[in-house]
Amino acid sequence: MSEYIPSTSKWVADHVERYEGSGGTEGTTLRETGLAVIIVTNRGRKTGAIRKTPLMRVVDGENYILIASQGGAPKHPLWYHNLKADPNVEIRDKTEVTPMRVREVDDEAERERLWAIAVEAFPPYQDYKEKTERVIPIFVAEPR
Repeated sequence: MSEYIPSTSKWVADHVERYEGSGGTEGTTLRETGLAVIIVTNRGRKTGAIRKTPLMRVVDGENYILIASQGGAPKHPLWYHNLKADPNVEIRDKTEVTPMRVREVDDEAERERLWAIAVEAFPPYQDYKEKTERVIPIFVAEPR
């Protein structure tokens, strides 16, 4: 088993520790927003280490929608590159942990449909889209 390397962002590392340390009974929302988050576990493309990222909980049936917004920053988040290199992930949604495989969504109609679901779940995504010139990547995580 590979080593787990926590995020260099203290609040992210603390959030993951609280979520996972409680077995998914605490830390299941984004700070004070009350909006649900999941933990995406993946492998680092350079280190091979285990990485864990809290993302907004956006669902489409049994699939999860992962939005690589990074708050509208000009560059993709690091986890985007990890998922492109190795699409096998685990998603923790509260107490449930599910092995999944991600795919980046290229089809414009599918992107639009999933984007609408994501913005409904987390309205700031729309602000992030308007703030950046890059196309914000969308992944679908499907059960393996």
